[in-house]
Amino acid sequence: MWTPNLPVTIITGVAAGAGFISLFKDFYGGKPYIKEASAEGKTIIVTGATSGIGKETTWELAKRGAKVFMACRDMAKCEEVRRSIVLETGNKYVYCRPCDLADNASIRKFVETFKSEEPRVDVLVNNAAVMEPPQGVTRDGYETQLGVNHMGHFLLTQLLMDTLKASVPSRVIVVTCVAHTRGDINKQDLNFSKKYDAAAAYNQSKLANALFARELGRRLLETDIAVIAVDPGFSDTELSRHLPMRKSMTRFVVYPLFWPVMKKPRVAAQTILHAALEPALQKCKGDYFVDMKPAEFSEKAQDYELAQWFWKVSERWTRLYEHKADLEKAMAA
Repeated sequence: MWTPNLPVTIITGVAAGAGFISLFKDFYGGKPYIKEASAEGKTIIVTGATSGIGKETTWELAKRGAKVFMACRDMAKCEEVRRSIVLETGNKYVYCRPCDLADNASIRKFVETFKSEEPRVDVLVNNAAVMEPPQGVTRDGYETQLGVNHMGHFLLTQLLMDTLKASVPSRVIVVTCVAHTRGDINKQDLNFSKKYDAAAAYNQSKLANALFARELGRRLLETDIAVIAVDPGFSDTELSRHLPMRKSMTRFVVYPLFWPVMKKPRVAAQTILHAALEPALQKCKGDYFVDMKPAEFSEKAQDYELAQWFWKVSERWTRLYEHKADLEKAMAA
């Protein structure tokens, strides 16, 4: 009687299971946004567009006919990605522009350049993020995650606000995630300079995103600018590169356990695509969507007084009005 070789059987079973999971991730890991939705004629800015969800969002928007500006820090990488997107989509209206969200001067320069080239912006996708890096600060002195994930996007959005208003109906999309539910605003030490906790600082930055979306929506109630916060879900991107599960020997044990439930970036990007193009969402004013479905923010994210306090802090820390004045002078020269 034939007896199966146990090691071979186990290896074969694991391989088959991995193959099935790969197919599941490719075809059933999430619902795609309707293919018929067009972005023809729209001018869209995407931050963090060289990898992960930002790259896939850019690809999807280009495929649907949008003119897309990739606001990125690494121009060499951006140009490489841009070329591949142009070749794959056949859309030549995809551009790289330098914008380092860890540097307020770079953000202002990006806006100055963009305004000199384009009269309108239909959608601003605030996507770029960093997650649990080693302790550090941005060029302007903010804790890295607070600076890149919130302060940089706050300044970028505010400096583009006049263009957004001139382009109505327009939209601002803020990418946050479930981490906002675990976040607290560390009022006594926003920079976590006394005791750095990378996870707590990340959660704070994601709560900051949620508070920003809510307060921005409230301030734009009388305009035709939609404000939409989205959670693309747990996805397999470079965002997790600083996490223990991606480092040293632990990645061979821990990472494979998470991989089956991590979305592919193109699947995760569908939530942003939905927020950018779905006509029914134009009246959103700080609404929150998870997997293209309406969701509730945490109680802290709905704290009106906290949102107002944090808005004022963000204005001061980014020196918003100084940058606005400098930008106006530059545009008038």
